[in-house]
Amino acid sequence: MKIQDITQCIEDMAPLTLQESYDNAGLQIGNRMNEASAALLCLDITEDIIDEAIAKGCNLIISHHPLIFKGLKSITGANYIERCILKACKADISIYSAHTNIDNAWNGVNFKIAEKIGLTNTKILVEQQNMLLKLVTFVPIDQAEAVRNAIFESGAGNIGNYDACSYNLLGYGTFRAGKGANPFCGEIDELHTEQETRIEVILPVFKKNAVIKALLSAHPYEEPAYDFYSLNNAYARAGSGIIGELAVPISESDFLNHIKEIFSIPCIKHSSFIGKKIKKVALCGGSGAFLLPEAIKQNADIFLTGEIKYHDFFGLDNRLLIAEIGHYESEQYTKEIFYDVITKKFPNFAIHFSDTNTNPVNYF
Repeated sequence: MKIQDITQCIEDMAPLTLQESYDNAGLQIGNRMNEASAALLCLDITEDIIDEAIAKGCNLIISHHPLIFKGLKSITGANYIERCILKACKADISIYSAHTNIDNAWNGVNFKIAEKIGLTNTKILVEQQNMLLKLVTFVPIDQAEAVRNAIFESGAGNIGNYDACSYNLLGYGTFRAGKGANPFCGEIDELHTEQETRIEVILPVFKKNAVIKALLSAHPYEEPAYDFYSLNNAYARAGSGIIGELAVPISESDFLNHIKEIFSIPCIKHSSFIGKKIKKVALCGGSGAFLLPEAIKQNADIFLTGEIKYHDFFGLDNRLLIAEIGHYESEQYTKEIFYDVITKKFPNFAIHFSDTNTNPVNYF
């Protein structure tokens, strides 16, 4: 089994296309064609993590936070990042990171947090834009169903909780096959008219190559006609944050105690209680304070995230409670996502959860 076989599992669920422009997710160290012996799952990369990988016989480390985030002009061991790179290379350990792509993915980091809290009716707080394409193609009537099914199976035709979505219109196409052609219908040098179905489907941009491959494989024509159109629609299956509901409303203090227990947090920084029960919960793992205005807009009772700046606590006007639970603490269960995704496809591949606490923040 190759390194790329393991990392592809993650990218199938959280394509690199979903990462933010400032990010550096993906394979950071190593050859993707190397054999994978075992993987160590962690949140951050430190020298202790690499030592743990060596001790456990893992030649692949999968982290949430990228080790290499900014450009490097030299690798001399001057800081922990450079020392980690040198140690990993010397031990022939590959390092792969899934960061904002798995934050933004459906069933990603924020969905895991919502699952731990026990939220229902979850949806993405801010949906990603400019992520959708419309495919239009033209197929002989008798072959239309086979082509539709092929592009559905490749990832097209999903809208919200519906799949196999398409629009179909009957018409006719004309063409003349030239010398050297091998037409499915019609004769060389003769104008041909064929009854066709116009098929329209929507797909995310990261499925484009797979959909083209499926279309060309299933389409009977030697030269299929197809077009892609960019859409301005929001993509409901990817984006920042989550909003959902508790099955039973509870008091603010009971909710915060619930959070402390789930995430093993000794204390929570929060705004003033507003004197209402918590029902609708908005959240974002890591540094999610930028979503606070949207949480207010969507009438959340509380906004929960890993980091909040001091001035974000001003101006709430009793509209909601906000709580800061720690960056590491909010994202600690990301390792479970990696585990579930990989073992679903490769149940016999050796995977280890890191025992090293890489949280640099301490509480006194």
